[in-house]
Amino acid sequence: MNQKTTFTPIIISVLFGTCIGLTALLFQEKHRSENLGYSTPVRIAAPSVVNIYTQVAQSENINTTSSIKHSINLGSGVIASDDGFILTNHHVIQNAQSIVVALYDDRRVEATLIGSDPSTDLAVLKINLSDLPKIKMGNSRKVSVGDRILAIGNPFGIGQTVTSGIISAKGRNSIGLNTYENFLQTDAAINPGNSGGALVNLKGELIGISSAIYSSSGGSQGIGFATPVDDALDVMEDIIKHGEVVRGYLGMDAQKITPLLANNLSLPTNHGLLVSDITKESPAEKAGIEVGDIILKIDNYPSEDPFQIRRLIASLKPGTNISLVGIRGQQSYQTNILLEKQPTMQRINY
Repeated sequence: MNQKTTFTPIIISVLFGTCIGLTALLFQEKHRSENLGYSTPVRIAAPSVVNIYTQVAQSENINTTSSIKHSINLGSGVIASDDGFILTNHHVIQNAQSIVVALYDDRRVEATLIGSDPSTDLAVLKINLSDLPKIKMGNSRKVSVGDRILAIGNPFGIGQTVTSGIISAKGRNSIGLNTYENFLQTDAAINPGNSGGALVNLKGELIGISSAIYSSSGGSQGIGFATPVDDALDVMEDIIKHGEVVRGYLGMDAQKITPLLANNLSLPTNHGLLVSDITKESPAEKAGIEVGDIILKIDNYPSEDPFQIRRLIASLKPGTNISLVGIRGQQSYQTNILLEKQPTMQRINY
């Protein structure tokens, strides 16, 4: 009797501990399964991604007779505000005679083009509807290589589609697609029609606007590019406020100095930027900058990467004074330059 009484509490304790252990394992497995799925971020972000249909007129010459042919182009966009501003790509709406936006809830409406910026391949549309599902904004500065992401868009016009992947790289700036590049690279499948769509994190927050693919076949090959949301919002703010993006303008072109270049040209330093062109009547010319000068610092930023310096100048407003430290021959110098407004469609580096 005493032996049975002694063992009963032990058996109960073992069974109780086993139940707690199984419950914890089941909870962990459920939590793990939820983490592996993407339904939550899709549910949050998908209603904010729209399909865009544009009608473009193209002239054709048939037997010396001119005719006009209309074609329908496809793309995507993201509802960026409660009052109907939509972010998309410039190339999605380029030369469009009419723009129709199709929402997640099957509503369709004609959109107004507020403005576009070919230099970043971004555009802003406006629609007048109520109860618009504005997307949640993320912070592209907090994005890290290896983060899991989703791409939402309208590939090939088949309807809204979600693909998954990771951030493969950040700060891609020498792809040759735009004047000002700072791309997020991803391996999520991005195809024609995805342009202007959303790149979101697993919280359903917008971190980028899908812009382009690197492909030899025209389809996804695991290399897609998106404009970071922070850059896109800056462009959108300028377009809404001014109808265009207002950028600082210096008016020079330069290339990175490498040890090999420095050796071949007998330069006094193996770092910095070598000025290769000066635009006439530009701020750079007015300040006395000459071809062959070596630029070491601009506004205390080391001049090592021409793409970063290009973005720095563009980020400053006209009327801003910048300091420049350079070398001419064997003599160093410092000068101040008053930036002007970048001319329309100006594609010079700085």
